[in-house]
Amino acid sequence: MMFLELMMLADEPLKTVGEIMEAAPAEVWQAVDPENTLYIETPKGRVVVVLSPDLAQAHVSQVKTLAREGFYDGLNFYRVVHGFVAQGGDQSETKDKGSAASSLTAEFDETPPEDLPFTPLGYADGYAAEAGFINGHPAGRDAKDDKVWLAHCTGAFAFARDVARDTASTEFYVTLQPQRYLDRNLTVAGRVIYGMDIVQAMPRGDFGDSGVIANEADWTPIVTMAVASDIAEADRTALEIMDTNNETFSALIKARANRAGEFFYHQADYIDLCQMPIPVRLTPAETP
Repeated sequence: MMFLELMMLADEPLKTVGEIMEAAPAEVWQAVDPENTLYIETPKGRVVVVLSPDLAQAHVSQVKTLAREGFYDGLNFYRVVHGFVAQGGDQSETKDKGSAASSLTAEFDETPPEDLPFTPLGYADGYAAEAGFINGHPAGRDAKDDKVWLAHCTGAFAFARDVARDTASTEFYVTLQPQRYLDRNLTVAGRVIYGMDIVQAMPRGDFGDSGVIANEADWTPIVTMAVASDIAEADRTALEIMDTNNETFSALIKARANRAGEFFYHQADYIDLCQMPIPVRLTPAETP
């Protein structure tokens, strides 16, 4: 943080996260786009994934095609590595992919469109020249290489692949904890914004078997996977995400980096990218 900003911070009383959230205007909340939202139905409930409309477009298109053609219906989360990922898809690798691509060109990082907004985190990052947020997704940026990418924070929805870079196809995983060393090595297509507790509670596999769950009875079934826009509106989960391109979200970053309140005696003036949650809420009921 620049010296002038530090001086201003010292002169102004620190606000708590709660105070900022309570004062947040209605316009900072955005309804999730149903066309870029996945519903993964499990026996324990619904997991909601918001996809990136800006990056990894081929992978986003692929997973929507697969979902719409019923590819994932009846498959499972069959590999769950404690503290790492929950992987789902066709463990046997025999199911017909329908009209989906047999393999995808990697979208590990991309040259951003000129008008793509990027909200800087404002603090140093060990995995990116600059960390920040792109339309509700944690991301990295390297201005020298003119590249941006989505980050492997908790809940990242990404495509698995073989050793060769352009081999992603149908297998996906959800990160159970930040796995930033995977950034720019696998393609992140979105993130879980609701139902992460369901993913975290899935039975784990043995480390010696790379997390593949030996007993198929312990696999977590994917009852269905659907694009939210294909579901009747009454049956959707109405969610809103805070827009990351506004002063309220920037204030939240500063509040989490410099905790206010009588409990805190020291302000770190720092926050890690994956420690900065992007607020999500159920859409408030309309008042008659």
